[in-house]
Amino acid sequence: MLMPDRWDGSPRHSPQDSLGQLVDLSERLRQRLGEARGGGWRVSPWWFAGALLVLWALSGIYIVAPDQRGVVLRFGKVVGETDPGPHYHLPWPIEQVLRPSVTAIRKEEIGFRTIEVGPPARYQEVDAEALMLTGDENIVKLEFIVQYKVRADSTGTSDFLFNVRDADGAVRAAAEAGMREVIGRTAIDQVLTEGKEQVQLEAQKLLQAILDRYGAGIEIVTVKLQDVDPPDQVSDAFKDVISAQQDKERLINEARGYANDVVPRARGQAAQTVNEAEAYRETKVREATGTAQRFTKQQEEYAKAKDVTRRRLYLETMESILPGANKIVMDDLAGKQAVPYLPLEAVVPRREAPASAPAGGGR
Repeated sequence: MLMPDRWDGSPRHSPQDSLGQLVDLSERLRQRLGEARGGGWRVSPWWFAGALLVLWALSGIYIVAPDQRGVVLRFGKVVGETDPGPHYHLPWPIEQVLRPSVTAIRKEEIGFRTIEVGPPARYQEVDAEALMLTGDENIVKLEFIVQYKVRADSTGTSDFLFNVRDADGAVRAAAEAGMREVIGRTAIDQVLTEGKEQVQLEAQKLLQAILDRYGAGIEIVTVKLQDVDPPDQVSDAFKDVISAQQDKERLINEARGYANDVVPRARGQAAQTVNEAEAYRETKVREATGTAQRFTKQQEEYAKAKDVTRRRLYLETMESILPGANKIVMDDLAGKQAVPYLPLEAVVPRREAPASAPAGGGR
């Protein structure tokens, strides 16, 4: 009878199987030697005992596969672990070897079960595991998976085999308890939106701590959230709330973008106006200063030669007032003796003579 190995899936022989094989082997040898004895051969019984002893000793040779780790039991007690490769242990019933896989990734599903791998895949929800209470007293439906493997250290394999009776059930229960604790101190908005990554990391850390406390010999590879939703009864209302929050964030971002566009432009225009005002002020101050200094110089020159200065100022003023006119400057005496002259051709435009009548015309 072959007994399946519950840790690596490979069959192992029970003590009755090994004893039955030895009995069958001895019976076949006895029959062959009996035939030989009928032909005149004589074989000592000690030869049978020696052959059986050799076969029994050789049965202790075993090989640990690269993905396995050997656990040697002596009368049911763990006496050591062996690495991949050929090894030897004392034959049964003194010692035996268990060889579980330490590289295979095992998976547990919490909140749902895979009915058919597919494609398309089919799942069955387990609400008793999926419904959890958040830190702000809301209910969320959370489905996740846990991937783990046997811890491949000096004692991890034997801890996995003997410290926990049902490793899969222990992982499932610890994962559900750890996730409920993490969700219980997290707000529902964080769970449904950007806080999923933090939830996964905290749950994995807590689950690993629980299993290490039990000495389960299990290493958690990852905790992955598959689906996080509000309960079906309030799913539509939550979708409306999330949509409103997204609209709020969108409007805030649009307002910030508009502000980032308008405010720098207004600041630039304000700075430009201030600079123009300062430049205008500086120009007017300098013009006023120059005009005042010029007036001061003129006043000084006027004090030195009043008549000459008065005449020069008069001439400059007339030149500025009538820049395009023909001007004749005369003193008072010449002005009294000169005959006034009025250029009428400049005032009244000349009329052109009418065209003469054509020859031969008229009465």
